[in-house]
Amino acid sequence: MDEDRVTGAATKLGGKVKDAVGGFTGDNKTQAEGKADQFSGELQNAYGSAKDTARQAAGSLGGQLDDILKNRPMVALLSAIGAGYVLARLMHRS
Repeated sequence: MDEDRVTGAATKLGGKVKDAVGGFTGDNKTQAEGKADQFSGELQNAYGSAKDTARQAAGSLGGQLDDILKNRPMVALLSAIGAGYVLARLMHRS
């Protein structure tokens, strides 16, 4: 779990407490700060979640590439040659 998710959840919880205290005491400023903290915590949590998703996708892709390199070296070699050829053709066009 990403650190931003944990921090975001803590910020959101603190905002809920602040919002409740502001509502209980009638302090509109504290209540508004609590709502802002809740929103900030939600955003930070969403950012951390996106980072976790990106890490998982990258790990999955890395595992697939590792499998191809170990179990199908000829496919990996031919793919690298093909990619090199395409890049060389693209570079010499201009």
